[in-house]
Amino acid sequence: MLLAHMSGIKKYYNDRLVLNVEDFKIYKNDRIGIIGLNGSGKTTFLNILTGKVSPDEGSASILVNYSYITQLEFEGCDEIDGFNASKLKVNELGHTGLSGGEMTRLKIAKALSKDSALIIGDEPTSNLDQEGIELLQKELKAFDGAILLVSHDRQFLDEICNSILEIEDGKIKLYKGNYSKYKELKEKERERKEFEYRQYISEKERLLQVVENKKQKVKSMRKTPKRMGNSEARLHKMASQNAKKTIEKQINSVRTRINKLEAKEKPKDLPEIKVDIQENRKLHCKVVISSDSLKKRFGEKIIFKDAEFKIFNNSKTAIIGPNGSGKTTLLKMIIERNPLINIAHGVKIGYFSQDMGILKEDKTLLQNVLEDSRFNETFIRILLARLFFKRGDLSKKVSVLSGGEKVKAALAKIIVSDYNVLVLDEPTNYLDIYSMEAVEDALSKYEGTVVFVSHDRRFVNNIADHIISIENYKTHCFSGTLKEFNNMKLKRSKKEIDETERMLLENRIVQILSRLSAPSKDDDVEALDKEYQDLLIKLKHLKK
Repeated sequence: MLLAHMSGIKKYYNDRLVLNVEDFKIYKNDRIGIIGLNGSGKTTFLNILTGKVSPDEGSASILVNYSYITQLEFEGCDEIDGFNASKLKVNELGHTGLSGGEMTRLKIAKALSKDSALIIGDEPTSNLDQEGIELLQKELKAFDGAILLVSHDRQFLDEICNSILEIEDGKIKLYKGNYSKYKELKEKERERKEFEYRQYISEKERLLQVVENKKQKVKSMRKTPKRMGNSEARLHKMASQNAKKTIEKQINSVRTRINKLEAKEKPKDLPEIKVDIQENRKLHCKVVISSDSLKKRFGEKIIFKDAEFKIFNNSKTAIIGPNGSGKTTLLKMIIERNPLINIAHGVKIGYFSQDMGILKEDKTLLQNVLEDSRFNETFIRILLARLFFKRGDLSKKVSVLSGGEKVKAALAKIIVSDYNVLVLDEPTNYLDIYSMEAVEDALSKYEGTVVFVSHDRRFVNNIADHIISIENYKTHCFSGTLKEFNNMKLKRSKKEIDETERMLLENRIVQILSRLSAPSKDDDVEALDKEYQDLLIKLKHLKK
């Protein structure tokens, strides 16, 4: 069943063709994730489909009831099923008192409560903590309809989507499968293009060499010897001219073949970067930041109560926890060198926050990143290219950069400055997937210590080798990845459940044994004995 379609769409901003969509359709079982660089036209694509923006050419139409979860807009709702109740706490906070995460949950709840055959979402995971994202995943998986959404959360795209729509240079291309499958297909596509390029270059060089060899052959043809008679000389000259004409024909034929070769572009390889720490800035202690008894409260609200943690030298430590648990508060206490936090001698902290205070609006992108850099301009240009900045972007004033570009600029500036500990508060916000993966790569290869907060689970799992989880005013430290931490929690939770079940089984066994030892006239001894045997088997399996 066809739910929506776009045909012959063209959209210009000034003279730039932003979108050029020949044909796009959504069917009932489609769950499509839209990806592309910031500014590639993802939101414009959604707005044209939903009629919020008119195309310059072509038509777009949605044929069914749909819900649109936008980044900015919010409409109140009177009653929401399932998703809101205790999870949203709407009655407690009121519409005007909602945080960004709670507002997002409310919009999602409203969309899911409607009788919609299609849900369209523009970054629906924005502002949601891990619990909120997992809850949204569960709700969308259970949704009996089509889904079309823009997201930079790779794990979310893996869990929800069965197709990925890539927008590049205004054009769209649909890949079957989730995001991981898309990456696999893109790599195969790159390998195929690399092979075709090598074949093209090899054949072109071979044909050019054929031309060169034939030219040399023409040059080496002997002139008519002086002692040769007139008649012989004429014959020799004619033969020589005919041979030259034949070779020149062959040369022209080969040149035609060269011109008819289908030109293949070399696939772009992103430059490799490794951000090292100067020898005199390297820390030689085991623990760089720690606290034995961390306390913090805002009025009556307790944030930390006798919390303990350690951040190890050269570690990549992620701080995780629900919204409002104190993640950003902990980062700020570290930055402000709170007396309750021990910071090792020689630690120089670079701090990234969402206010982009590290950037100077009146200076260019290149000037900003170069200002305190310990690397030369060539390295800076390579790093910025790796973050998908074009050459023309380097001379732009920071004041005209987009939100995502400012995030990348601030991160680049911190990474190359004279710091040995980076403290990053939500560095993945506003980044497209490609830029996020580039930042991920740069931070993974950074030789110093990184402490960061991010709601992007794959980003955390790919970078962090230590976890600090904030739960119930305490900090719980774990050495390992986020995946390993979650597995540990699942095992611990299962163990606790098993322990509870074991206690219940043992209590029931004691009760049955008591009744079997002195049965009353109303007791069915045979039934009690069977239950006793069944309970023993369950207990045996539980203890394995």
